[in-house]
Amino acid sequence: MCDARRSDQSQLAARPVAAVTGYTPLSAPAHTASQLTMSSDLCSVDFEIHGHVQGVCFRMYTEKEGLSLGCVGWVKNTNKGTVVGQVQGPRDKVKEMKVWLSKEGSPSSRITRAVFTNEKDIPHLEMSGFGTRY
Repeated sequence: MCDARRSDQSQLAARPVAAVTGYTPLSAPAHTASQLTMSSDLCSVDFEIHGHVQGVCFRMYTEKEGLSLGCVGWVKNTNKGTVVGQVQGPRDKVKEMKVWLSKEGSPSSRITRAVFTNEKDIPHLEMSGFGTRY
């Protein structure tokens, strides 16, 4: 390998991935937890999604979407064939998540109804991350 190419590679290695490729990982939250807890515009909402939403990776896609929006929460399958969960975060991001849950979901899902309850303002996030419960 020539010295000029080695020099270029060492310069690339010292720069963050996003600066080199323009790529930002989906799992990186849009906000840090400390930034979110300082905001006064946080909210929480519970959800139940009806339709063909089990066995189609709905929970996994919900986790990924929540994280990509910078939200926290949890998701779980129910015995009656629905998916339930809770989302917390900045009001505008929770609103985006509600649209995603009611209109998009995982690629193979077929959502017939989305029910949102207990929407409320919260002073700080009550959990961290986005996970699946069993």
